[in-house]
Amino acid sequence: MFAHWKASLGFAVLLMIAGGASAQSPHVYTLSGDVAFTHDPSIAKDGKTWYVFATGKTPEGGQFAIRCSDDLEHWKRCGQVFNAIPDWIQKRSPGTKDLWAPDVSYENHEYRMYYAYSLFGKNTSGIALAVNKTLDPTSPDFKWVDKGLVLESKAEDNFNAIDPNFIRDHKGQDWLAFGSFWDGIKMRHLDKSTGLLSTTDTTLYSLARRAQPPDAAPAPPGLPPNWEAIEAPFIVFHGGYYYLFTSWDLCCRGLKSTYKTVIGRAKAVTGPYVDETGKPLLEGGGTPLLVANSRWLGPGGESIWMGPKDEDLIVFHAYDAKTGRPSMQLSTIDWTGGWPHAGLEP
Repeated sequence: MFAHWKASLGFAVLLMIAGGASAQSPHVYTLSGDVAFTHDPSIAKDGKTWYVFATGKTPEGGQFAIRCSDDLEHWKRCGQVFNAIPDWIQKRSPGTKDLWAPDVSYENHEYRMYYAYSLFGKNTSGIALAVNKTLDPTSPDFKWVDKGLVLESKAEDNFNAIDPNFIRDHKGQDWLAFGSFWDGIKMRHLDKSTGLLSTTDTTLYSLARRAQPPDAAPAPPGLPPNWEAIEAPFIVFHGGYYYLFTSWDLCCRGLKSTYKTVIGRAKAVTGPYVDETGKPLLEGGGTPLLVANSRWLGPGGESIWMGPKDEDLIVFHAYDAKTGRPSMQLSTIDWTGGWPHAGLEP
């Protein structure tokens, strides 16, 4: 979930104004404990314990640090998913040093974690699947089993197979949204029993893309053009609509991070998605949800947990405006007016 697009100051100001105009009063958690350097967090719950999974190498040399909490406020490290990058990924992508963007869900009596491997700025990427019977590291059943490759993209493709997100639609069909830069956010139909790609529906659906501005700068050497930056899709169903959350602009740049979280909605999981003004997301539309404030920069890399009584949560990362250090953020979601509202720590 590494972004490369830099918004103009004027556009960023407009987004902040738009975001502020629709802001409601969600509850923003004050977090403590081991919350620093939590990139691309994915939140799940098993029993009474909350778990957050994050991108990258752990201090022990493994991949995907796991953080635990009993109250959503106090967090501690409680393990890692992999002790090392799987051998098949090392052979397929020998330059890969970190695994990215875990997406954890509970389906078919197992926890599924879709995740990505890639190289910075390249679309020679892949999405894989690992499964576990439990998230409790003290359980005798705790063991992450890697199921291997689900989907890959190659240099000649117009999409990038990273930032996976699983959703089961209201008809019981399974889908995988993904994408970063290039032609934007894509989707594939999954086989419900295996979690792998459907063999009967091989359509590559398009959900959202950025619009090229007339003054777009040339692409940096060997990298996609900055104006293409849209990634980190996450889809939820609420009130008769599917809501597509995405991250725009630059991630992972410390004080220069310009990430922001943008949304659209649709009646069908495959779209067409539109923003609050009715502009299609396939034409560059998007309603701002999370934008920088005076304390936190670059809020994005989000995942959502849908609660039983509209007790919905969004977890994401943001960068300290003084130090540039990333940290986890957590907010409830308010759905007033049919659109989600969330907040950053003040």
